[in-house]
Amino acid sequence: MEIPVINFAELDGENKSKTMSLLDHACDKWGFFMVDNHGIDKELMEKVKKLINSHYEEHLKKKFYQSEMVKALSEGKTSDADWESSFFIWHKPTSNICEIPNISEELSKTMDEYVSQLHKFAETLSKLMCENLGLDQEEIMKAFSGSKGPAFGTKVAKYPECPRPELMRGLREHTDAGGIILLLQDDQVPGLEFQKDGKWFPIPPSKNNTIFINTGDQLEILSNGRYKSVVHRVMTVKHGSRLSIATFYNPAGDAIISPVPKLLYPSGYKFQDYLKLYSTTKFGNKGARLETMKKLANADSA
Repeated sequence: MEIPVINFAELDGENKSKTMSLLDHACDKWGFFMVDNHGIDKELMEKVKKLINSHYEEHLKKKFYQSEMVKALSEGKTSDADWESSFFIWHKPTSNICEIPNISEELSKTMDEYVSQLHKFAETLSKLMCENLGLDQEEIMKAFSGSKGPAFGTKVAKYPECPRPELMRGLREHTDAGGIILLLQDDQVPGLEFQKDGKWFPIPPSKNNTIFINTGDQLEILSNGRYKSVVHRVMTVKHGSRLSIATFYNPAGDAIISPVPKLLYPSGYKFQDYLKLYSTTKFGNKGARLETMKKLANADSA
């Protein structure tokens, strides 16, 4: 099996319908996929990676290898800690990038430029997902907005070389709490794995600065289970230090999350009422029948 790759350049041509179908399939059956020709400046992406790698080497690497976790592992002891060196940057609704210790002006400025482009892409992707779900294009954006608009933040992580990879995870098994995750990752060092059909699926390093996307818990709830969040993890490796720049398009803290009513099944009706409708619509569209049943059930409960 190969990870679905969505070519955004195809959305403007005669292959739009096919590309939208592939995107829906990727969200529905996989929960993760790659995006190429996303419109984000690839030289800028390279610069972001270079500057973050330099920041790690200059300010974080020594501290990581002096940590108690590393000392314990050298003695063959394991813990529930993750083998990572990371920090989090908030971008929206307010930025905290200037508060990150030792961050250079160049990295701060470059990150802001990258995030500005990535945010536009995230909004475009959310609109395409809404279209595939049969919703208004702004539905995800509105649901995530709260009082100040959707939240947008980045977890910057390095997964350093590990002398005993059989004893430690870079990041333990989990699903992501938020909405849409947009990952700019290492182009050389592997380690990321997603679960599909009960088996672990290794995600290869991203060549040519493609963006790796996965869906989080809130999108699963919003879509009433249609677009599910997927369990994933990061494995450690003996050789190479993996870079991960994961940006989260999330609901605001005060956003009220629930399934979109249009995506809910009808409920609270008598089966005999369903059979009555079924008798006249058996050979018609099931979706239309369920929508009619939903309206009838809602009218009865009003």
